[in-house]
Amino acid sequence: MKKRSATCKRKTSETDVSIKLVIDGRGLSKVDTGIGFLDHMLTLFTKHGLFDLTLKAKGDLNVDIHHTNEDVGICLGEAFSKAMGKKAGMRRFGLGYCPMEEALVRVAIDISGRPSLNFIEMINLGEVEGYSLRDVRHFLEAFCRTSGINMSIGIKAGNDMHHILESLFKSLARAVDEATKIDARVKGIPSTKGRL
Repeated sequence: MKKRSATCKRKTSETDVSIKLVIDGRGLSKVDTGIGFLDHMLTLFTKHGLFDLTLKAKGDLNVDIHHTNEDVGICLGEAFSKAMGKKAGMRRFGLGYCPMEEALVRVAIDISGRPSLNFIEMINLGEVEGYSLRDVRHFLEAFCRTSGINMSIGIKAGNDMHHILESLFKSLARAVDEATKIDARVKGIPSTKGRL
């Protein structure tokens, strides 16, 4: 089977993002966004989702992380959308639960072509290296919008923000890996409508 892959470039007056993604990878990554904690999370995401990702981003970090964070999400979502192609034979649905110390986050996705994010931030434990749940929300909203993914996230346990975010990104990796897998039993597009 040919490996599903794509590239994405996005250049604005605020950011310059370049991505190469292989869905059917080995978990290899080279990530440099200029946002240390986001780099750490995307490295975990690729490792546990078994994707290969080369990502380079430059942004107006002298202002704040918002533009770079969001544009990386936009570009990563576009790369997944391109790499998935017509989605024939894909499982479509994915669920991830990954504990990290005391934290547990559930991520469920549907690659439906109808993007949305259901993520209620019921806790506020501050930031980790300048990265907060609000930043995660902005990143994931952009990712969902351009990938066509419907995502639901539930924070089940945790009192350390680093552990919660790590659990979230590992759970996301497992959910996306499961949903993008090709299953020989799935004939054609995984929808009774015949399209996604």
